[in-house]
Amino acid sequence: MSKTVEFFFDLGSPASYLAHTQLPELCRETGATLVYRPMLLGGVFQATGNASPAMIPAKGRYMIRDLARFAERYGVPMRFNPHFPINTLTLMRLLMAVQLHQSERFAEAARVLFQAIWVDGVNMGDPTKVAGVLAAAGFDAAALQTQIAEPQVKDALKATTEEAVKRGVFGAPTCFVGEEMFFGQDRLDFVREALGS
Repeated sequence: MSKTVEFFFDLGSPASYLAHTQLPELCRETGATLVYRPMLLGGVFQATGNASPAMIPAKGRYMIRDLARFAERYGVPMRFNPHFPINTLTLMRLLMAVQLHQSERFAEAARVLFQAIWVDGVNMGDPTKVAGVLAAAGFDAAALQTQIAEPQVKDALKATTEEAVKRGVFGAPTCFVGEEMFFGQDRLDFVREALGS
């Protein structure tokens, strides 16, 4: 029986970045397939009445420190983006465009964009900066800029976001192994266990 991890995420979520640094290797080790499900976290928050932990000052300060602890544990670089929070609508449509038009480069696109936000501290709300990041990684930024306006791209992101909410998602990252849901990058040990059962 094939094993699959569905990874619902948003680039603007630092916890999604951390999960993304671990999931490919976790899936390799367990023989599972990683399925990327880009969604719009703002849409999930709106539909569920949830909000970013950063909106509560004490919780936000704790979250930043806790994420740094996990980055250290995982041995991955992380810098909390000085431009946070980031409106990720355009970025998530961009990722959806890559998924629809050049799926073989999706994982690379996600890696490059996550790194720009959560390692390099780039202001990814600036279209010029986004184009520069994409071009440096060998993507056709102008073509992607055109594709993000396509109705099929917009509809696909909306549909994935709506599906996430219907399945009980209230934040990012959220992983599914079958219909079992695991919220948070700090629940990857349970994802591993579910893949082993």
